[in-house]
Amino acid sequence: METLENRGYLLTEQINPNSQNLDELTTIELVDLFNQEDTQTLKAIANARIELAKAIDLTSESLSLGGRLFYIGAGTSGRLGVLDAAECPPTFCTPPDLVQGIIAGGTSALIKSSEGLEDQKEDGASAIAERKITAVDVVVGIMAGGTTPYVHGALEEAKRRGATTISMSCVPLEQVEIIADVDIRLLTGPEILAGSTRLKAGTVTKMALNILSTGTMVKLGKVYGNRMIDVAVTNRKLHDRALRIIQDLTSLNREEAGLLLEKSGKKVKLALLMHWSGLDEKICDRLLNDHQGNLRSALLASNKP
Repeated sequence: METLENRGYLLTEQINPNSQNLDELTTIELVDLFNQEDTQTLKAIANARIELAKAIDLTSESLSLGGRLFYIGAGTSGRLGVLDAAECPPTFCTPPDLVQGIIAGGTSALIKSSEGLEDQKEDGASAIAERKITAVDVVVGIMAGGTTPYVHGALEEAKRRGATTISMSCVPLEQVEIIADVDIRLLTGPEILAGSTRLKAGTVTKMALNILSTGTMVKLGKVYGNRMIDVAVTNRKLHDRALRIIQDLTSLNREEAGLLLEKSGKKVKLALLMHWSGLDEKICDRLLNDHQGNLRSALLASNKP
């Protein structure tokens, strides 16, 4: 007869002593308890700062060499990876295949529970093989409890192919061994609702993914100061943001900024380089290509005799 592994020892499965009477709290007490427990996410990020920085450096280096970034997970962890990947094209104007999210069960698992699929280790390995992952790619395995077979299979296959591997989990090293180049442990303690890792574990994972993807894009030159100069101008809101970025960084008024944006083909970075260097669109485009899209480097080169 098949026996199920007892995972009650995992930090993410333990009982939170602060919420033993959860069903007896008043509504305001319930809200206050959530607020109090969520402060653990900030501490967890601070304690993982060295590993997060290493992950950013390795990821930006790989992507600068033509690699891709993959997030892979099951259930909530998989959905968070897909969400972060989906935000990269509009925020940083990245091609859709540069940052990809993989979830056990595929697209349907985004809206319908398919947690049973996380037990298939070979499916995780197959997901990596199907995407022809190579040594210049980066694979981030996301699993709150650190034991998801699907993700372990993916990380093992990615490592076999020479890719950079990163893991994100919410359990201490001594509870679960995870083989990865960077092992990020986000320890937020037991959940208010025992075992419900969509709560603190989910929140801290989203925070870590925000840091990883944004930090990587900063390193790749997709940010100038704190402005998203590679924003994709695809709707009225983003068009307005593009105009404001150009106005903030230049002395142009809104009408002038609009004309410059149109002249650049709605590329904020290119528009700024054209304005600051006084060079035409083709030369500025070439300068940016020569400097891997880094505006500061391209601008410096444009001023050289």
